[in-house]
Amino acid sequence: MFLPPLKPRVWVEIDLDALARNFDRIARKVAPARVLCVLKANAYGLGVANYARALARTGCAGFGVAEPYEALELKAELKKLGVAKDVQILSSVLPDEIPSMVEADVVLPVIDLAEARLVSAAAVAARKTARVHVKIDSGMGRLGILLDGALPVLREIAALPGLSCEGVFTHCPMAYDPKDPYTARQIARFAAFVRAAEAEGFRFRWVHMAASDAINNYPQTAQPPFNLVRTGINLHGSFDPNGRRALEVEPVLALKTRVAQVRDLPAGTTLGYGRTWCLREPARIATISAGYADGLPLALSNRGSVFIGGRRCPIIGRISMDYTTVDVSGVDAVAPGDEVVCFGSCGADAITPDDWAALKGTHAYDIICSLGSRVRRVAVGDSVRKGTSPL
Repeated sequence: MFLPPLKPRVWVEIDLDALARNFDRIARKVAPARVLCVLKANAYGLGVANYARALARTGCAGFGVAEPYEALELKAELKKLGVAKDVQILSSVLPDEIPSMVEADVVLPVIDLAEARLVSAAAVAARKTARVHVKIDSGMGRLGILLDGALPVLREIAALPGLSCEGVFTHCPMAYDPKDPYTARQIARFAAFVRAAEAEGFRFRWVHMAASDAINNYPQTAQPPFNLVRTGINLHGSFDPNGRRALEVEPVLALKTRVAQVRDLPAGTTLGYGRTWCLREPARIATISAGYADGLPLALSNRGSVFIGGRRCPIIGRISMDYTTVDVSGVDAVAPGDEVVCFGSCGADAITPDDWAALKGTHAYDIICSLGSRVRRVAVGDSVRKGTSPL
């Protein structure tokens, strides 16, 4: 079926130059530790191809993903670029997934001795050496070998044929709180475990604990014995709402749409489902072509704002699936088709995913991952305009 080229109604601009600059800032902050760029869930729904191409030739140590299909997809993108970077699964692998991951040279997590034996058997059968990072549960309570008693298990894993215990890692459940005593103890206990393993002769290429929150709130997780950090949300210029903002990163994303209709409505008019807003006086109302199917949280209803015509304009009425109503009484000459900035910069002002997260009572990951499938992903930046981007 022929589909005519149409300008998108809703799109998210991804500034690849800003993304690369954010990587550089993070890398400088944690040096001499290295950075693993986390691109799980299709780079949080934004398109792993764009992100891989923008980050592949940076100094990142590699890429982290959550599950095998993501690993294969990312390795295929890197192969197209002719770039050799490690791709590491950070969560777990299921028994039927292990042989193909070993064949593809994906760096694998080992969450228990049983999984290690399966990886070993697959590696021996393929006549390969599987590189693994042993996952320790030091307090997350989700996956891994419990820290208490982990050293004997580590010895058994290291003795298995076909395995190279390249790394050991863990994860923090409370690193977004810079004053959390649990996290401080967790860091100390895991560091002690690593040193005990090293005293027995283990030599890990990579030791990592810090994700984005810990990078900002617990800088000791980028110092020995740690030599690798994992980051995803900070690459986008966003943070957890509860912690410090130690990194000077810039926004990468701008969500935009267009005006569908502009009307002058009389006082007493109610707007949207539930009639949650009643005009107290006549107002000019723009209906914009984006709703909760596109990622605008319902929590912005009667609370959030957007930029139209260079002005911040309040959202009034309940956000619906496809449309949102906005008061543009203070804006001159608004017309159908005009650009609307839902989040992004407007002169010296800005609305960010973090702002939306605060209104929704969540974090920026939730906002970014909620951008709908009909939101077109558009790469922008000087390198894209000049044709020097690898896109």
